Order: sequence, then structure tokens, then C-alpha cells
Amino acid sequence: MAANSQGIQTLLEAEKEAAKVVQKARQYRVQKLKDARSEAAKEIEQYKAQKEADFKKFESDTSTSQTTIDTDKDEQLKKLDAEVKKNGPDVVEKIVSRVLKVNPELHRNLKKVEA
Repeated sequence: MAANSQGIQTLLEAEKEAAKVVQKARQYRVQKLKDARSEAAKEIEQYKAQKEADFKKFESDTSTSQTTIDTDKDEQLKKLDAEVKKNGPDVVEKIVSRVLKVNPELHRNLKKVEA
């Protein structure tokens, strides 16, 4: 019986050792998952910061372009206003003369119908 009891005791000790090994493996896996999550979070933050910087640069370049476009537009509008003031009366006079100039004639497709 002593040998039988000794065998059971050895099995119980082996089972305890196996439980310890399994527990260590679980802890190792949990730690690796935590490390992977924190590393992924760091990479995400770095990527986010880089994209934010790229966007800020693009935004500043675009706003500079918009300012240039606005100044060009204002200059062109001023030129057009000056042209309208300069040529406006002549254009109105030409339009009125064309409207009032009536040259009545029959349409070229109209044919005389004899009854």
C-alpha cells in the first residue's frame, strides 16, 4: 500500500507541476496579448499623428492657394467692372439699335399659294 500511496503522491505532485506550467503559460499569453495591444496602440497613435501632420500641411498649402485664387478673382472682377463702365453705354446703344431696326420681309420658306 505504501508503494501505491507513493505513486498517488507522485501523480498529485506531477499534476500540481502541470497546473503550474499551464498557469505560467496562461500568464505568458495574457502578458503577450497586453504587450501586443499596447504596441498596436502606439503604432496607431504614431500613424494618427503622421496623418494629422500631413493634413495640416495640405490644409495650409490649400489655404495659400485659396488666397491666391481669391486675389486673382478680385482683380478680374475689377477689370470686368472697369470694362462695363467703359463700354456699357456703347453696348446698350448697339443692342437698342438692333432691336429697333426692323426689316420686314417674308420668310424664305414661305411660298405664295394661289387660290
